[in-house]
Amino acid sequence: MRYAVLADIHGNLAAFKAVLQDLEGKGGVDEIWCLGDTVGYGPEPHACLELLASHNHVCVAGNHDWAAIGKIDTLDFNPDAARACQWTAQQLTVGDIDYLQGLPLQLERGDFTLVHGSPREPIWEYLLSAVDARANFACFDTRFCFVGHSHVPLVFRRDEAGRCILERLSDKVSVGMRRDRLIVNPGGVGQPRDGDPRASYAVYDSNDHTIYHYRVEYDIAATQNKMMECQLPLSLVFRLSGGY
Repeated sequence: MRYAVLADIHGNLAAFKAVLQDLEGKGGVDEIWCLGDTVGYGPEPHACLELLASHNHVCVAGNHDWAAIGKIDTLDFNPDAARACQWTAQQLTVGDIDYLQGLPLQLERGDFTLVHGSPREPIWEYLLSAVDARANFACFDTRFCFVGHSHVPLVFRRDEAGRCILERLSDKVSVGMRRDRLIVNPGGVGQPRDGDPRASYAVYDSNDHTIYHYRVEYDIAATQNKMMECQLPLSLVFRLSGGY
């Protein structure tokens, strides 16, 4: 079985479509594992939800998903993120709201736990350091965990001695032979923040017990033009070009 692991689509339909096209070119997948924040920031939240719903998938809730439907407030958002969230809320259909309302905070799929932020704080916590990751390994029961939220492709590896090591997510990570536990972030589809503007995602192949990491070019200018037409904050428009 092959599973696409997508995080932080953020209303960026061009990036989402590019990833799906890339997946088809690689032979397709059996299921999409979406790690939340399908909406927020980008100009086409409804279209992204509609496209996700057209595929066999599971999804967990992200902070922007909840903020867009009023389940959390935006007091902890920066002003541009809050403004984009308010705009996003106005674009959602009743069906979109019902879908986002029903998203769980956490899911288990075989050996993997799926969350948006972290196992300890599924909505809000950013996992960017080995210190924070070390504490999180006690917060899930499966051997592996996929997270999003930071938009940065990373691997946190806990070895049998209890040491936690932070690594960049490589093109291929074997999870079959070693007994390490892993927390893996596939990076952001719709708003990468690691200095590479290409959409980032992963595929887990259970046949060879390997996580594959991919980057995909998409029409950034098309998304930026739509954002400007919607009068979304310019800071959100410009950051797509630099991947930050």
